[in-house]
Amino acid sequence: MTQQFRNDDSVLRGRVEKVLAMRRELGLTGLVGGLEAVVLGVEPDRLKSAAADFLNTTGYFFGTSFEDATGSGCVLELPGSADFVLRARAGGNSPFAAEPLGPKSAHLPGTRVEAMVFACRDLPRYVDIQKKRGVRFMTDGVIRSDSSLFIQTAPSAKSALSYGFVQWLKGGRQHLSDRVRPGGWCLSKPDRAQLRNIGVFDHASVRVRAKDRDDAIVEFLELTDYEFSMAVYVDNLNSITNVARLAGEPYAMVITSGLGDAAAGQEGPTEKFIQNYGRRIHHLAFRTERIEDTFAGLKAGGMEFLLELVGSQEEGLKQTFSRPSAETLLVNEYIHRYEGFDGFFTKSNVTLLTEATASQ
Repeated sequence: MTQQFRNDDSVLRGRVEKVLAMRRELGLTGLVGGLEAVVLGVEPDRLKSAAADFLNTTGYFFGTSFEDATGSGCVLELPGSADFVLRARAGGNSPFAAEPLGPKSAHLPGTRVEAMVFACRDLPRYVDIQKKRGVRFMTDGVIRSDSSLFIQTAPSAKSALSYGFVQWLKGGRQHLSDRVRPGGWCLSKPDRAQLRNIGVFDHASVRVRAKDRDDAIVEFLELTDYEFSMAVYVDNLNSITNVARLAGEPYAMVITSGLGDAAAGQEGPTEKFIQNYGRRIHHLAFRTERIEDTFAGLKAGGMEFLLELVGSQEEGLKQTFSRPSAETLLVNEYIHRYEGFDGFFTKSNVTLLTEATASQ
């Protein structure tokens, strides 16, 4: 009788301990910091509308537009949070072009979260160590400008994500440089009360196949200084939500997969999402104050949701998912953690949110 595959945390945690030892042994510990930017690829004819949609549904403000050798884009920013870099590639030369799409994403082939970019305090040293380990980057060497050093991994075979690393040379983030010129356009921020309640970027969740769950988590830990924090199993939906965190940093990386092999028709919402959209980031989560008022205001402004607010002050947090954006295919999560809540998620909320994704 053939044994069906099923993920097992005891196996994963054994591998995680080896990663931590490897980072210490090779001198990687402490080289990589928190999240600096998220690179979001969009269609060239939707760059401005995608940026406007983002400004209209988050607390972010317009920073700058830009042009470079690969196309054009803009930077959206919020103090204390990672930047969002929206990029429209010229000529369709995307390193993600080979990644299979699904029936619900094929009409926007250039639209996806491409890379999560982390701070690095000594990028040449970091790249030297990782290259010796066999890590593949998209360029032969570090890209140098007058404002930063930068490099980006090739798209992952496990998560279809790329990870970027930046060392700023002028004391902070500066996206314009001798390689990146101003784009000459800007967008105003809508003045709506509910948007002032929406704060920093809290986490993103990438959907991966069940068999790739451990490899995707280990790969992320090998490339960063993050540590595996927790896994929430939702057996009846064949889903696991896994969290990696870095002490003192607001951003957490969430990797969601199936539990294991599933018969046709019993895949669960996570696997069905991959069938419909391909492997990619499913949602972006933003910390939200006065979440009831914010939810009501977003609804009144025309935003549609996959479910009502779930959770309570007694449980420690409230959350909800929007419907996918027509511009970016991304779901927005709005999350409020009450004072004294010492966890990251609750199983009851994760179950309801996962179940709601079946309707998208």
